[in-house]
Amino acid sequence: MTEKPALRDAAPLKGTGVRLAAALHANLSAPALVKHALRREEGRLSADGALIVRTGVHTGRSVADKFVADEPETTAEIWWGKVNQKLPREKFQTLKTRVQAYLQGRELFTQDLYAGAEPAHRIRVRLVTTGAWHALFARNMFIRPAEEDLAGFEPDYVILHAPDFEADPQIDGVRSSTAIALSFAEKLIVIAGTEYAGEIKKSIFTVMNWLLPPENVLPMHCSANIGQAGDTALFFGLSGTGKTTLSSDPARRLIGDDEHGWGAESVFNFEGGCYAKVIDLSEANEPEIWAATHRFGTVLENVVADPRGVLDLSDGTYTENTRACYPVEYIPNVELSGRGGQPRNIVMLTADAFGVLPPIARLTPAQAMYHFLSGYTARVAGTEKGLGSEPQATFSTCFGSPFLPRHPQVYGKLLQKLIREHGANCWLVNTGWTGGAYGVGRRMSITHTRALLRAAFSGELDKAEYRTDPFFGLAIPTRVSGVPDEVLDPRAAWPDKAAYDEAARGLVGRFIENFETFAEHVDDEVKAAAIKAAA
Repeated sequence: MTEKPALRDAAPLKGTGVRLAAALHANLSAPALVKHALRREEGRLSADGALIVRTGVHTGRSVADKFVADEPETTAEIWWGKVNQKLPREKFQTLKTRVQAYLQGRELFTQDLYAGAEPAHRIRVRLVTTGAWHALFARNMFIRPAEEDLAGFEPDYVILHAPDFEADPQIDGVRSSTAIALSFAEKLIVIAGTEYAGEIKKSIFTVMNWLLPPENVLPMHCSANIGQAGDTALFFGLSGTGKTTLSSDPARRLIGDDEHGWGAESVFNFEGGCYAKVIDLSEANEPEIWAATHRFGTVLENVVADPRGVLDLSDGTYTENTRACYPVEYIPNVELSGRGGQPRNIVMLTADAFGVLPPIARLTPAQAMYHFLSGYTARVAGTEKGLGSEPQATFSTCFGSPFLPRHPQVYGKLLQKLIREHGANCWLVNTGWTGGAYGVGRRMSITHTRALLRAAFSGELDKAEYRTDPFFGLAIPTRVSGVPDEVLDPRAAWPDKAAYDEAARGLVGRFIENFETFAEHVDDEVKAAAIKAAA
């Protein structure tokens, strides 16, 4: 077979530093990308037509391999540390040049896309990748411009995606053969040595977290939906806490399931798709997500299927972090504009595997700031490699510390300002365990959680009686329609009350230790709302 002639200086490569492609596939549709992925044996179809792919050794984000170029224009404003590791500017240039050289002359797929449904705060993104399925992932995940907008598309940010390229720590100044490196000065992202597509998504989220605060817009790791009365609700939470599940509510229109901005104009989705965790996904409890997982055009990462392509969503053979990526319009009750009004309710989700937090609590604005900066959840064995049998507390500031290029206080103060301006109600909701810690207690009922949220959003909880929890200082309703009274009191749900007290004191100590990092940066009102040591 004769080799195809190389393409030079093609418009879809403008601004990427790549000038040569053996074959160039620009802005292909989902069916065309699926066709190429099958031709290249990148994956196979499920019985329902979804594209099943494997991501090799990387089945999640490579947090330790994320770097930010140390550049005079931006260095003073970056929150340097484990989250944002410094990469000398010359080393970034070396890595960039080597990846550009690697991409030269290969079969390439490009997608021109938007991030940000609010036009005033939108950026244009150009992805260059060697993988057809990665191009499909990006097409599903971001906002697809109208056909007429693609003519003369000039990217604000470029992603060079080379999953099979191996970085060299000695040459490139990175930690391993995997590297996710961002230059805010050059507006360029290099992703190398990992097939996990979530790196594409989260690199742009990091960019939005960099760009929006100076515009007085709060970038948020949250889902959002709108009720029949036009009331917008936000759902903050780390992976596995229920952001996607709880925001995909048949009674409310979905704005988006993961990343949003909150500014003077609106709450708006950064994305045009959803990236749902699907391990143990239930058709009965999560029918909208389940249906989207079984559709042509959806990308399924590390999901197990039999030889006929029938999915087994309970099988975590490859990873517990199985994922489905699909366009947001695959959810039937969706707000296609990607925008909503000022939020009436803010929900902070935690999956407390220690089993001591209440299923719902009302937060004051100062408490909301405290829990936003804390970003608490707990992880358990089976969800991550290396975890023992005991739950491990995880604090991810602003519910998204791996994606914050600026200091957390920047985002915290923006949230505090917006809550005060718009008077949103704030709630802490535990979707984790009750009646005991993981392994002893039981998982919170999603039916009860949905009932609690309905009560909060309808205004029922505005009229409820509350009691103050002695350990965490939280206001807990004493009665909620559709929820047994004993469910509302976490201590009453434990057979061994002394064991509850011990577990609660232990978690209080973890909160106190974690918040020491922020204590000097918050006002007296937030300090007063902080969790204190329990007797």
